[in-house]
Amino acid sequence: MKMKNIAVIIGIAVVALAGASVTVTQQNEYKLIRQFGKVDRVISEPGISFKIPFIESTQSLPKETLLYDLAASDVITKDKKTMISDSYVLWRIQDPLKFAQTLNCSLESSESRINTAVYNATKNVISSLSQDQVITSRDGELSEQVMDAIGDNMEQYGVQLIKFETKRLDLPDDNKAAVYERMISERDNIAATYTAEGNSEAKVIRNATDKDATIQISDAKKQAEILEAEGEQEYMKILAQAYGEEERSEFYSFVRSLDALKASMKGGNKTIILSSDSPIAQIFEGK
Repeated sequence: MKMKNIAVIIGIAVVALAGASVTVTQQNEYKLIRQFGKVDRVISEPGISFKIPFIESTQSLPKETLLYDLAASDVITKDKKTMISDSYVLWRIQDPLKFAQTLNCSLESSESRINTAVYNATKNVISSLSQDQVITSRDGELSEQVMDAIGDNMEQYGVQLIKFETKRLDLPDDNKAAVYERMISERDNIAATYTAEGNSEAKVIRNATDKDATIQISDAKKQAEILEAEGEQEYMKILAQAYGEEERSEFYSFVRSLDALKASMKGGNKTIILSSDSPIAQIFEGK
């Protein structure tokens, strides 16, 4: 009976010893193996690993991407205007051994360092820009400048900053309306300048077009007068030839008399009274 109890105790000790010798690393974590409190090695791959019982201990660190939400704070622009910056950072532990050595595996300490680095970078970037530049760079340009300003400062702690984004970058409520009105006024002035320049350019174009049109009309009138003079000259030449011969002279006189008669017969009354010595009457009398 005594031997049986001893065997049971030995079995329990073996099971306990085996359990203390095994550590399981999950997919989303690093496992630090400490020996007498000092980090001896880091397990990065998921699976089962072994350690020396009662001599080595384990500690877990997150492997996935983490989010740190910075508190909203006031920042000053280059033109001495106050703005409110509310942002967040995506980060991860890149070197767990360095993280353990510098920050003693404390997430709170790492977030404190991140807060300081990001706030200083944000403040320095915004202080180099005017308020208008800050407002117009909220579509991504500002985030890139802040990341460049942070640089590799966090690598000394084994931390990698993945992304910086601003949730809100706005004006204080007490001067927001005044700033917007000033921006609208400036845009109106720019629009008015463009309109004035456009009107001036249009006037120049209209004047040049009117000048060209006047010259073309003048040339056309001149050409028309020349053609009309040539036509009259040709007309007079034809008349001279027509009246130069007796037969033609009589024919043209006859035609012109008919034309005159036709022109005089207007209206409903077609009766014409002619004197006996009228050239038209003489035509009908056969004289």
